[in-house]
Amino acid sequence: MGRVSAAPDDDLNLSERWLTVPELVDLFSTSPGRIHRLFEDKTLLAARIGGVLRVPSEFIEDREPLPELRGTLTVLGDNGFTDDEAVRWMLTVDDAIGTSPIAALRAGRKAEVRRIAQSLL
Repeated sequence: MGRVSAAPDDDLNLSERWLTVPELVDLFSTSPGRIHRLFEDKTLLAARIGGVLRVPSEFIEDREPLPELRGTLTVLGDNGFTDDEAVRWMLTVDDAIGTSPIAALRAGRKAEVRRIAQSLL
C-alpha cells in the first residue's frame, strides 16, 4: 500500500479517540517530560493535528504505550516515514494485512506487521 496521505481534518477520523499530552500525563500519572521522552524514544508516537500533538488511543494499553509499538515505529522511521506518516499508516487498513497495522499488532501479529513495514518505501 505504501505511504498514506491525508488532510489534517481527515486524521481525526482515523482513531476512535485522540489523546493530547496533558491527557497522557494524567493517564500515565507522569510528567510532560516523560511523555516527550516516549516520543523521542519512539516508544509512543504522536501526530500533529490542528497544531496539537495527539496520540491515538489505540497506541495505549493498560495505561502504558503498547509494547509491540516501539519496534514497528523504529522500522517505519528507518524507512523514512515522518511521525505523521507513521501514525496514519498504523491506523489505516492495509490490504496486505487485511486490517490496520495497529489492530494487527494488538491481535499479536507483530512479525507480520513489521515484515510489511520493512517492505514500504
